Amino acid sequence: MTEPLEPDGPRYLRTPDAALHLGLSARTLEKHRCFGTGPKYLKLGGRIVYEISDLDAWAGTGLRYSTTNPPKRLIHPARRVVRR
Repeated sequence: MTEPLEPDGPRYLRTPDAALHLGLSARTLEKHRCFGTGPKYLKLGGRIVYEISDLDAWAGTGLRYSTTNPPKRLIHPARRVVRR
């Protein structure tokens, strides 16, 4: 008998579940994806999926330990990034 590959749950989440995992709306996560400011994602067939570890890593980029020290990387609102 073989062990299940993922005993703790799914490894990948579709957009609505990924947004719920992050505490965002699905539309906000879609905007981040379109503007290139969101977490890494995969296209499996015609579906967009996110690896849970990538969601957690992206959310962790805005982690702060003090209000006086700026974070290494900010998570900006979901809007188009103008590159100069």
